[in-house]
Amino acid sequence: MTQQVPSTEPELAGVRNFRDVGGLPTVDGRRVRHGVLFRSGHLAHATEEDAAFLASLDLHTIFDFRNAADQRLEGPDVDLPGVRNVNLPLSDPADGAEFWKMVRDGDLEQLRSILDGGKGAARMIASYRQIVTQRTAEHSRVLHALAEDSVPALMHCAAGKDRAGISVAVTLLALGVEREAIVADYLESNATHRRYKVRRSGSAETAYTPEVMELLNPLFDARVEYLEAAFASIEETWGGVDTYLAQGLGLSPASRERLRERLLD
Repeated sequence: MTQQVPSTEPELAGVRNFRDVGGLPTVDGRRVRHGVLFRSGHLAHATEEDAAFLASLDLHTIFDFRNAADQRLEGPDVDLPGVRNVNLPLSDPADGAEFWKMVRDGDLEQLRSILDGGKGAARMIASYRQIVTQRTAEHSRVLHALAEDSVPALMHCAAGKDRAGISVAVTLLALGVEREAIVADYLESNATHRRYKVRRSGSAETAYTPEVMELLNPLFDARVEYLEAAFASIEETWGGVDTYLAQGLGLSPASRERLRERLLD
């Protein structure tokens, strides 16, 4: 596999997991253009300096994949003048509301009941499969927007790992990026400075014990098996990426070519 070209990554004080997806290699020898596709966690806590940096990217569109519950918890994105903000929730606020409340507020026994014995990882795998198979309209809208006029673009959810991770992966599949490079980019969300800051009720002595954090890790890790589950769902449901893009997302050959011309060198 051709190695990714490294790019300078800024240190943002209030935005986690920000990066330029540029440099990733395609199977036909091209690369994703720098400065056209970015990904991050939510922008609700961006500082003035963060906002100034984001404004300097000349973004056309921000795709926010959070649902209403996420936005109530974290707040709305910082306002960037002249940038279109498109909210496309990739999860239902009511789906798992009690689960995530327990993640934030539950005691050790409650966390064991919902996460122990591989239940946390199994939930993540099921979520990835569901987002791919049931959110085709949303992913179709993203790809068509990128193909037409919506670049440079930033994609984010809460942590910038799962919903944004899948959406970035779908975009990279449409561009023909090497599968290994897609996985490698996804796994960069595990870097300590990029990880989502878990917010739990209670004191640090009880809310963030080693056992609690061990139970929570499957929810906040980027794991190969999660993304591979999404890829497997594409194969099982549509028989392959090309059919998924054409039939599942309604992306015509002409639109796919426009997408490649906008985002690839």
